[in-house]
Amino acid sequence: MAKEIKTNPFYIMIAGPTASGKSQLAIDLAKRLNGAVINADSLQLYADLPILTARPQLHEMQGVPHHLFGILGATQRSSVGYWLKQAAHEMASVRMAGQCPILVGGTGMYLQAGLQGIAPIPDVPEDVHLRCIKMHKEMGAIKFRQSLAILDADIAARLADGDSQRLIRAMGVAIATDCPLSWWQKQPHKGAFSGTAITIALVPPRPILYDRINLRFDTMLASGALEEVEGLVNRCLNIRPPIMKALGFAPLMAVLQGEMDLENAIVIAKRDSRRYAKRQITWIRNNYNTKFLLNTQLSESLIQKIFSFIR
Repeated sequence: MAKEIKTNPFYIMIAGPTASGKSQLAIDLAKRLNGAVINADSLQLYADLPILTARPQLHEMQGVPHHLFGILGATQRSSVGYWLKQAAHEMASVRMAGQCPILVGGTGMYLQAGLQGIAPIPDVPEDVHLRCIKMHKEMGAIKFRQSLAILDADIAARLADGDSQRLIRAMGVAIATDCPLSWWQKQPHKGAFSGTAITIALVPPRPILYDRINLRFDTMLASGALEEVEGLVNRCLNIRPPIMKALGFAPLMAVLQGEMDLENAIVIAKRDSRRYAKRQITWIRNNYNTKFLLNTQLSESLIQKIFSFIR
């Protein structure tokens, strides 16, 4: 198998909504294909909130090598470009070891970048990024987007007032480069992964998926998710790091601050997770050219189809 990987550098990419069973599918495939798992989930890059982000724990990895999990601190910023470079590096290392790279995650922008590359948008200096955050806070969401429209009308028209992260990024790019983000996005894309992609989408039936989402959040709470949130809030009182966008974080923080009771927080967290899963499924259907679509767990017939495709 190692010889095939070196002469035909294929890789497997697994997409799916939250709680669909992607991680277990990746491990099952890795065991059969001498593979290593590479993370393609934006929040599982962070070392903080391992319970709330459902990051695979050591005993769940079942001896399969895992890469790009928990590599960033809570206050560090990531980006599609950062992940793309790191993932390409890990894929090269995995191939050098004679293993099959298996990318798995639910962050559509990451998966799409791996397949198609990204526009060469320069990084925004930290001081400019912080200045934009301050502007957004002082001006408010509506006025900030109106100000962005002067520099980048296309992006401002595309984004909602509440999409603060993307609005701030667009403003930072425009200020730092003197060119709007929309112009950069139209430039030729670069950085797509080398090799042949075997794309798999795991999309269980909606009722089964929603039951899994609800059950998983209950398990997260029993495992200490609330205490995990409390620890991060106590460390980051004056800032809102990217990891705080994790599903369930906001309602649990509201519980800690006395703004909501736990019962309502659980209802909201589960609802938000189901809505997010629905958006992920829509993205898969509209943007992900899958070679294998699964609505159940891994089967031996699928394994044989994958082997046939590789050969």
